[in-house]
Amino acid sequence: MSAINPADASDVLSKYKLEQEKGSKGSEELGKNEFMELMIAQLKNQNPLEPQENGEFISQLAQFSSLEEMQGLSQSVDDVAGQFGSTQALQASAMVGRTVLAPSSVGILGADGELTGNVEVPNSTGSLRISIENQAGERVRQVDMGAQQAGVTGFSWDGKDGNGNSLPPGPYKVVAEASTPDGPEQLGTMLSANVDSVSLGKGGNITLNLAGMGSIALSDVEQIN
Repeated sequence: MSAINPADASDVLSKYKLEQEKGSKGSEELGKNEFMELMIAQLKNQNPLEPQENGEFISQLAQFSSLEEMQGLSQSVDDVAGQFGSTQALQASAMVGRTVLAPSSVGILGADGELTGNVEVPNSTGSLRISIENQAGERVRQVDMGAQQAGVTGFSWDGKDGNGNSLPPGPYKVVAEASTPDGPEQLGTMLSANVDSVSLGKGGNITLNLAGMGSIALSDVEQIN
C-alpha cells in the first residue's frame, strides 16, 4: 500500500480557491484543470481504511460548481453594468443644447427676450403673483396670475419691465407668492435653462451643466423640452 501524502489529501476546494485568489495562472480554465488534478490526487492518496465518503465527494463537486456559477454571474453583472453606463452616457450627450425645467429661484433671460417656468401651488389661492428682480434686488416687473387651483402653474415673462422697455439678457430672480389667510406665502419655482454640457460621474451619476444656473443632478430635473 502506498504512503498517504497529507498535502495531497487536504481539502481540494480550499486549494482551488487559493489558486483563484492568487491569480497566478490568470485563467479560469486552468483553475478547473488544477481542481481536477487535485481531486484525482486526493482520491488516489486517500486512506483505504478511511476512504472519502460519497456525500463529501459530491459536496465538493457541488461547491466547485457553485463557485463557477458565482464567477460567471459576477462577470455577467459587470458586463451589464458596463453596457448600462455606455447607454447612459449616450443618452446624456443627446441632452446638450436642449432646455430643461429645474428647481431654481434665478432664471436666465435669453437673447430671445423670454423667461419661462412653473410654480408649484400646494393649495388653491385667490391670487398668485410673480415678481421679477434684477441683480440689484430691484423689482422690474410684476405679473398677476389671478386665482389658481392646487397644482403646477406655468408662467412666461417677455423680458420687459413695467413700462414696456426690453431688459438686457442675464440672470433675474423670480419670486412667486400666493395669498393665504395668514398672508403672502412664497412658493417654489422651476425655471427653464439650456443644457451646455453633461458630466458622467462615478456610479453612472449624470450632472447637467446649465447655462447661467450651474450644475444640477439629472434626477432633479422636472421636465425636458
